[in-house]
Amino acid sequence: MKIDSIKPGSGAVSGGANLRTKEATSTGNSGGGDRVELSPLAAKLQSIEASMANTPVVDSARVAEIRLAIAEGRFSVNPDMVADRLLQAARELLGSRLV
Repeated sequence: MKIDSIKPGSGAVSGGANLRTKEATSTGNSGGGDRVELSPLAAKLQSIEASMANTPVVDSARVAEIRLAIAEGRFSVNPDMVADRLLQAARELLGSRLV
């Protein structure tokens, strides 16, 4: 399907994607303009994304501390703790799929 052949308002979506949207409603008082409302979940998602954008992905101070410990030979790995946390993460992932 050519993009040029899609007429506005036809509801055709390329690739066969199924999109669920609220219809825009026009109000007589606003000069015929369309109005779009986001669901509360979408608004919450936007606020979460905004707060994540201001959060650094990596704790640079912690990385520098670990790098120094490795260079000085002070860094040690506790295999029991690593195994426990790996199992915990696996349980959480599997638990979310079982629900």
